[in-house]
Amino acid sequence: MIKKLTHHQYECGCDEAGRGCLAGPVVAAAVIFPNDFFDSAINDSKMLTEKKRNFLRELIGTKTLSSAIGFVDHHEIDELNILNASFVAMHRAIEKLSVKPDFIIVDGNRFIPFQDVPHQCIVKGDAQYIAIAAASILAKTYRDEYMKKIHLEYPMYHWDKNKGYPTKEHREAIKKYGISPFHRKSFKLFDTQLELTF
Repeated sequence: MIKKLTHHQYECGCDEAGRGCLAGPVVAAAVIFPNDFFDSAINDSKMLTEKKRNFLRELIGTKTLSSAIGFVDHHEIDELNILNASFVAMHRAIEKLSVKPDFIIVDGNRFIPFQDVPHQCIVKGDAQYIAIAAASILAKTYRDEYMKKIHLEYPMYHWDKNKGYPTKEHREAIKKYGISPFHRKSFKLFDTQLELTF
């Protein structure tokens, strides 16, 4: 894990969670750390347990110069498409920062420029740069928290476990109960392998 990509004072790391889900929002986070901050425990959210992610979310909140979350709900995802919705979520997170970044590093290979701020896309950046890793943790934990909340309304889809991802159990529940108000209608919600043929 590396501290920073550039020598800019306010380098912002950005990442999102929930792009591949069938239900719920896409959530992005933006993080700016002080130049001298480093903690080896902060890593790509996918490499951490839920307990560790939640612990680090609290830690990150106390160590950043500024951090923020951006939500784009399922209705907007259907209108915008998931790629554009991810960019909008990132922009919303960056806009909420109390410190304007002078450089943005983004996990992935595509990004729509934010205002006049230069940026660089980094494939697997969440495993390389601490600010992107922290953003991945914030995005994942805030999204998981939201999915657990709406699970209480629609427990048959098991969002407390699958968080809206297309598991076999999730698709079978959609087939049995139909779609909920939180499902993304622009996504392929049914798995053809689950369909009966006569």
